[in-house]
Amino acid sequence: MAADVKQDNQGPDDRPVTQPPGDRPAEAEAAAAGSAPDAEPGTEPPVDLTAETDALQAEVDRLKEELLRALAETENVRKRAARDKADTAKYAVSGFARDLLPVADNLRRALSSVDDDVQAREPALQALVAGVEMTEKALLAVFERHGITPIAAEGERFNPHVHEAMFEIPNETVPNGTVLQVLEQGFMIHDRPLRPARVGVSRGGPKAPPGAERGGEGPAEGEPPAAPSTRAGTAAYDGAGPGANSAGANLDEKS
Repeated sequence: MAADVKQDNQGPDDRPVTQPPGDRPAEAEAAAAGSAPDAEPGTEPPVDLTAETDALQAEVDRLKEELLRALAETENVRKRAARDKADTAKYAVSGFARDLLPVADNLRRALSSVDDDVQAREPALQALVAGVEMTEKALLAVFERHGITPIAAEGERFNPHVHEAMFEIPNETVPNGTVLQVLEQGFMIHDRPLRPARVGVSRGGPKAPPGAERGGEGPAEGEPPAAPSTRAGTAAYDGAGPGANSAGANLDEKS
């Protein structure tokens, strides 16, 4: 009853006043708008990336090819430098050895000029010849230590890459182009001709067997290239005329 009386005692002015929605302050509306969830963005049209991807792939391929070429060129330069260094060390003594070849030639000529019967009659000469032989052997041993070896010539098939033909000797008993006489001993330094052997070759004999006739077509596989002087001698041999034949005939008569 007391509560009812109290409620009845409240006048119209004592009741809470509620403002209509249109009369709310701007701050309240802004706060309400801020608390509302964001709207979803609109859907954008799809972008075609095929052309851009192709361009990037082409650029990658180009750069990859340039890299491979650069690596290959670097490797070639490295190999070439290593080969040049090895050749320099291998053939460094070529000039010095070539200057010593006449010394070996003179020692051989000195030994060839003394007959055995003369040595038997002259003990002093025999001792001198023995000393020259020892000197020649020592020189050839030094040559061999540095890769310098004599070229086989007499009785061999003429090889324009290591032989230089000086004249022809008519001989029908041996195959055509066989080395019959050595005028000057040739030498190799490792796998290159240091000096070609100057020789006289046969002419007029039977034809050489197949495979032995190489002429001047170039070195066989693994064979060193011919020296310029050797090629010149080969040309003289190939174009030898009656003068060369007569020289060979004179040598045969003297022998």
